[in-house]
Amino acid sequence: AFRAAVESELAVQQERACRLAARETAQALKTLAQAARGVAASTTNPQAAAAMLDSACDVMEGSAMLIHEAKQALVSPGDAESQQRLAQVAKAVSHSLNNCVNCLPGQKDVDMALRSIGEASKKLLGETLPPSTKSFHEAQSELNQTAADLNQSAGDVVHASRGSSTQLADASGKFSEDFDEFLDAGIEMAGHTQVKDEQIQVIGNLKNISMASSKLLLAAKSLSVDPGAANAKNLLAAAARAVTESINQLITLATQQAPGQKECDNALRELEAVKGMLANPNEPVSNLSYFDCIESVMENSKVLGESMAGISQNCKTGDVPAFGGCVGVASKALCGLTEAAGQASYLVGVSDPNSQAGHQGLVDAIQFARANQAIQMACQNLVDPDSSPSQVLSSATIVAKHTSALCNACRLASSKTANPTAKRHFVQSAKEVANSTANLVKTIKALDGDFSQENRNTCLGATAPLIEAVENLTAFASNPEFASVPAQISYEGSAAQEPILQSARSMLDSSTHLLKTARSLVINPKDPPTWSVLAGHSRTVSDSIKGLITAIRDKAPGQRECDYSIDNINRCIRNIEQASLAAVSQNLASRDDISLEALQVQLTSTVQEIGYLIDPISTAARGEAAQLGHKVTQLAGYYEPLIRASVGVASKLQVHQQQMAFLDQTKTLAESALQMIYAAKEGGGNPKASHTHDSIAEAAQLMREAVDDIMVTLNEVASEGGMVGGMVDSITEAMGRLDEGTSPEPEGSFVDYQTTMVKYSKAIAVTAQEMMTKSVTCPEELGGLASQVTTDYSQLALQGRLAAHTAEPKEIGFQIKTGVQELGHGCIFLVQKAGALQITPSDSYTKRELIECARTVTEKVSMVLSALQAGNKGTQACITAASAVSGIIADLDTTIMFASAGTLNAENDESFADHRENILKTAKALVEDTKMLVSGAASGQDKLAQAAQSSAKTITQLTDVVKLGAASIGSDDPETQVVLINAVKDVAKALAELIGATKCAAGKAADDPSMYQLKSAAKVMVTNVTSLLKTVKAVEDEATRGTRALEATIECIKQELTVFQSKDVPEKSTTPEEFIRMTKGITTATAKAVAAGNSARQEDVISTANLSRKAIFDMLTTCKQAAYHQEVNKDVRSRVLLYGTECTTGYIDLLEHVLLVLQGPTAEQKQQLVFLSKRVAGAVTELIQTAEAMKGTEWVDPEDPTVIAETELLGAAASIEAAAKKLEQLKPRAKPKQADETLDFEEQILEAAKSIAAATSALVKSASAAQRELVAQGKVGSIPANAVDDGQWSQGLISAARMVAAATSNLCEAANASVQGQASEEKLISSAKQVAASTAQLLVACKVKADQDSEAMRRLQAAGNAVKRASDNLVRAAQKAVFDKADDDNVVVKTKFVGGIAQIIAAQEEMLRKERELEEARKKLAQIRQQQYKFLPSELREDEN
Repeated sequence: AFRAAVESELAVQQERACRLAARETAQALKTLAQAARGVAASTTNPQAAAAMLDSACDVMEGSAMLIHEAKQALVSPGDAESQQRLAQVAKAVSHSLNNCVNCLPGQKDVDMALRSIGEASKKLLGETLPPSTKSFHEAQSELNQTAADLNQSAGDVVHASRGSSTQLADASGKFSEDFDEFLDAGIEMAGHTQVKDEQIQVIGNLKNISMASSKLLLAAKSLSVDPGAANAKNLLAAAARAVTESINQLITLATQQAPGQKECDNALRELEAVKGMLANPNEPVSNLSYFDCIESVMENSKVLGESMAGISQNCKTGDVPAFGGCVGVASKALCGLTEAAGQASYLVGVSDPNSQAGHQGLVDAIQFARANQAIQMACQNLVDPDSSPSQVLSSATIVAKHTSALCNACRLASSKTANPTAKRHFVQSAKEVANSTANLVKTIKALDGDFSQENRNTCLGATAPLIEAVENLTAFASNPEFASVPAQISYEGSAAQEPILQSARSMLDSSTHLLKTARSLVINPKDPPTWSVLAGHSRTVSDSIKGLITAIRDKAPGQRECDYSIDNINRCIRNIEQASLAAVSQNLASRDDISLEALQVQLTSTVQEIGYLIDPISTAARGEAAQLGHKVTQLAGYYEPLIRASVGVASKLQVHQQQMAFLDQTKTLAESALQMIYAAKEGGGNPKASHTHDSIAEAAQLMREAVDDIMVTLNEVASEGGMVGGMVDSITEAMGRLDEGTSPEPEGSFVDYQTTMVKYSKAIAVTAQEMMTKSVTCPEELGGLASQVTTDYSQLALQGRLAAHTAEPKEIGFQIKTGVQELGHGCIFLVQKAGALQITPSDSYTKRELIECARTVTEKVSMVLSALQAGNKGTQACITAASAVSGIIADLDTTIMFASAGTLNAENDESFADHRENILKTAKALVEDTKMLVSGAASGQDKLAQAAQSSAKTITQLTDVVKLGAASIGSDDPETQVVLINAVKDVAKALAELIGATKCAAGKAADDPSMYQLKSAAKVMVTNVTSLLKTVKAVEDEATRGTRALEATIECIKQELTVFQSKDVPEKSTTPEEFIRMTKGITTATAKAVAAGNSARQEDVISTANLSRKAIFDMLTTCKQAAYHQEVNKDVRSRVLLYGTECTTGYIDLLEHVLLVLQGPTAEQKQQLVFLSKRVAGAVTELIQTAEAMKGTEWVDPEDPTVIAETELLGAAASIEAAAKKLEQLKPRAKPKQADETLDFEEQILEAAKSIAAATSALVKSASAAQRELVAQGKVGSIPANAVDDGQWSQGLISAARMVAAATSNLCEAANASVQGQASEEKLISSAKQVAASTAQLLVACKVKADQDSEAMRRLQAAGNAVKRASDNLVRAAQKAVFDKADDDNVVVKTKFVGGIAQIIAAQEEMLRKERELEEARKKLAQIRQQQYKFLPSELREDEN
């Protein structure tokens, strides 16, 4: 079914592509018809006009037939006959198009010139040369003259190809004539050569000139047809240069001139050939980067300086051979300088932000045309009856070389293109060329064995399919869709190029004059005026090279743009700072011309675009100088709209802190961009400036973090208002990236991506379920959950693209991609419904829709998971099994807590012996499953899946029977229960590691590193199962079970240490305070271990084993988490990890020594325990000091009661604030007093009560510590002098803290009773006021004798103030509730007269009674205060006054 779905989808895609191609063809034919009429009308030759129109008609008719056949092929896609007809019609259209192009003015003349050159070149194929009819000097003179003419004609062809068709026709005709004359002169010269080898070399050079001439005409033809084609001008210049070089080689070989003249003439011809590079450099001359160009200029200028000195010196000494060598070196250096200058000027031009860089095409159409020409010429030579055996073999070699190059080009093109039709066509064409070449080679072998006419005819028949296949491929490759796009240099870019080009032209002109002067000097070195001229030219050359170097350095791409961008971003930072100052003074004017939603959409898109530019800028700064200016200008251009939108969003935010945080994040983003541009400017796109690459990478990372931070804040702000447009865009964009043609090169395997995808898929499913719950209970939290879904889906889509790319077979990849796409649509609907529900929280219809969307998302997640399972059934089973085992480990942790608390009991009167055999049997079954797992990694996916499922099932059974066995031991012996459960927990953890290692090693080679990890994990698994078996056997043996427990703990700690020392980064980090708390457990465990060693009692040893395991595990976990906190630097991290390892190894040594003492205790051994415990204590001290270094100057003692009091007070303040807000939302009670069931206020009260209880507990500790400090300082006596007089202040701070505790307790009770309808709001107000009053008394008590400037007092004061403020808010909220209730209380007035009088009397009576009660309450309060006042210390009385 899946294959059918894929085929159906492909058929739909093909039909869509065919419709699009047909429309494009019709449009192109319309354009062709107009162009053909225009060409025919402008042609003076009637025959040429008729031929043009006829060929265009042929194209039209063939195209109509082609579209008809394509339609038939779509109707019956499996019909071989219709496919064959379609291919034949397509070939006919291709042939008609070639004829049409050849009818263009100038093209026919170029073709005639090419044929003329081909015919003339046949003279070189003869076995013998014609006899010479001229003298050697005449032949030499004629060769020099014809060479100069041919070189000139080549230059004319180059210029004519950029002009009119008539000019090209004349130039190509003249070129073919000059070539014919040059060839005759070359053959004449070869006839004068007496040595056979030298004669063969001359003929070979003539063949090279023939090939170079053909390439030149082909390049000229290509450029005249499409003057805008990328790289066409460069290819033409290179072809002309190749003609010059091959002429020079022949002249050097075949002629003898006056000393030094030949070398100078060759050099002058080469300089003339390269001068065209500086004409209009809008195409790359080479692959050199800008900094490579600088290096090339420096090296070549040095070489040129040395060779110019050599030219001058050798002219003086008359050393002609050395002179010739120096001229050749100087010529090469000048050509290299010109190339570097041309490439540098091109890079400067395209780096201007207003220029547009060209890009490389899919194929090089000129390469295909050259190969086509060469193959046709070689095939003609093959079937020529006059060809010799050596010529046949030479032609066969040419055919093989060019067809191989074509096949490779097709392979590369098919891998690069995202168009499936083009991909298939390239592959099919390559197959046709390869097959026809193979058939031709077979016939050539037969011909080589017997040069009979029959074999020649067979060979002729074999060449036709090859020529046809190559022609079809060449026609297809000339499709404009595959062509390169030329660069477009702006006016500013051209102006920036000019200094470089001017210096290079000056260098070439002065070098030409210098060489001409040197040519005359080498013949007549005694001519002083000529020496003076040479010196002048030499100075001009040096000056022009210096100018060239300066111009290239000054015009380095991107530097000017970096400076502009830095100024621009600095200006933006100043603007954001001004907005921040306005926000601080709360004078930030709100933007009323645009909505908040529109601003958020604008800001989100801007931030996203900035994020997309980070990697391109980083890449350009490290090695693409030409792109640097474009990218930094683009980046800086986003910052003005960013600042405007950011200030606008901030101005519309209601919360002041949110405003400031948002503006700060925007400023951080701007500052990170500034740092990025500074780093990019320093790197400059120079790949060799490796010292800047680290700072570029660091700046890029900081910028990514800044983008992520502001995006999270934006999503939060948007989600709070129900605006989810940004999240929907993020999901849509992630879905779009799934369909991008070329996937990035995957760094991992399918298993890696599969694992990550499972994690994110499950996270999305869990969040969707949570959104279902929150839609009913707490709709305001939906925004954060929607943001989480968006983030998780973005990661899932990224991993899904890589997983689809690495999946085998490809159908699975398609299924994964489809599943992720469908899930994306579901996530979009879910996020949209979450936004809608936030705007209207009470809309039941929207709630139902959201619940339905969440269910749909869950179903789509299961589809993704099933697609992943289809990809690798075994590894998916491993992932599922690992998840199950992690759940088992968590369950065992819970069981250990119950056992430690003494609440793990058996349900009946069974003994451990009843379970022992079952445990042993299940453990052995698990060992067999382990073997299957290890072997399954090297087997198929089915076997691996079976092994993973079996092991998960067996470990579940094992934990169940071990828990039953532990329960049967009874709660009287909890330590033994914990030992047994720890043993099976170790097995479960080892199994989890083994499953993970198996998953990574699946399908890998035997020598892969993951296989070694698998073997290591298997060994640990076997060790832990063996340890479990030993523990089970020792449980009922009171004499050995302590020893056994200690052995198991030592082994387990060693395994945990191995995990700790691995390079894996923990998933979460923790604070140094938490880490220090964990180290305290090591001290306790160490003392217990020493005591156990001294007592040698098995009960003590078991207790030590359990305590040691927990203490070390907690310490290692928090140590690594704290070390990898983002604020911890590398040095401190390495120290923490080192001391963590030292502490653990020291503790292992201590436990091993305890084990030794148990086996045979002696006084010396017990004494050694103290030494080992001191070593552990030393390591713990080092750990704590390093933790302080982590925290820096802000470090506080986590056990300090003042710190705890501060933390808990602030927590209590937050709880009271939350209660106040909730109270404001309460509706007045109806007449019958009942709690509103829709309110969830009880949970708020419980949380507040917990926080307040923790706060009061911490306050008591803080007060005790402060009291001890006062006693130590002598400010307070340890025993009060007069306990009765001191009254409530007899214990100072303690009493005050207890008053806070009592008041907050009353507050909780009053609030809870108020919600339940059992008390009035007045009682709640009174309780809250008492909290504020008692907190104030606590603060006064602190001030009495304590140090006012101490940090602890200041922080405690701030925390107390927070509680007071929160209590005040609660009072105001309660008063508002009372006021609202008073407004809402409706009095029913009786309408009858008597009843109305009675109602008035009753109301007056109640009023008088209330007034009397109020007066009595006031007197009572006054008496209480008078009694308390006389017990107050004098300091407090003054304060009160």
